[in-house]
Amino acid sequence: MMGRSHAVSGWCAGLAVAPLIGLTSVAEMVPFAAATAGYALVPDLDHPGASASRLLGPVTRLVSGAVRTFSGVLYNLTKGPRDEDSTGKHRHATHTLAAAIGLGILAASLGDRGKWAVLAVAVTGLLLAADALGDWIIFVALGGAAWSVTGTALPGTTAADAVQAGLSEIGGWIGMAVGLGMFVHCLGDSLTRSGCPWLWPLPIRGETWYELRLPRLFRFSTNSWVERLLIVPALTVAAVLLLPGALPAVEHLFDATSIWIAGR
Repeated sequence: MMGRSHAVSGWCAGLAVAPLIGLTSVAEMVPFAAATAGYALVPDLDHPGASASRLLGPVTRLVSGAVRTFSGVLYNLTKGPRDEDSTGKHRHATHTLAAAIGLGILAASLGDRGKWAVLAVAVTGLLLAADALGDWIIFVALGGAAWSVTGTALPGTTAADAVQAGLSEIGGWIGMAVGLGMFVHCLGDSLTRSGCPWLWPLPIRGETWYELRLPRLFRFSTNSWVERLLIVPALTVAAVLLLPGALPAVEHLFDATSIWIAGR
């Protein structure tokens, strides 16, 4: 899937999972969904042309090169007897459930390192999301975060204390956003013809890097008309409907429209 598709799917997943981890207001859900959308792009660091690899110029290009090298070495060390002859770079090491869980745990552990580490992880996800979806997401996410911090501050709390409390709250869910975003990316790639080996290192049919795919009839190519005209619009509609209060509002609008049509 293309970067925009991955980001929108990450946004949808973030909105769907947020209530399950105690984030119920729009002010809490939006920053979480934005971070999840951004980290849904991280697995493609193993491709030099991906938005994640180009985000910070030479810095992320260097990281991308290191990721591709590591992935290639890991593939050669762990491939099974029936794994294909491949470089093992793109859609391998970073496209696994193990990577999603590992980086999610690492991001969560940064909460113990201080507020700046938490902020760096959150901002990175936000910048990735903005690169794929547009700068609007920065203002929406920052507005939600600011509202969450000021709205829950106790009387007499200083601005510094409120910000510290807000960063502590972000530290509580940032690891989930990282891991969820990366896993949603893997699921998205499993819809395509190339598939995704996200169950590595579980051996399947003699392959350690077995590409999980949909049945042949339902697969589509990356950036094909199916993705552009069906998948992206469907995800966009879901991204709106998953916002708190959106579905009742749509139902009310539908009922009002039906009444208006019946009265004509």
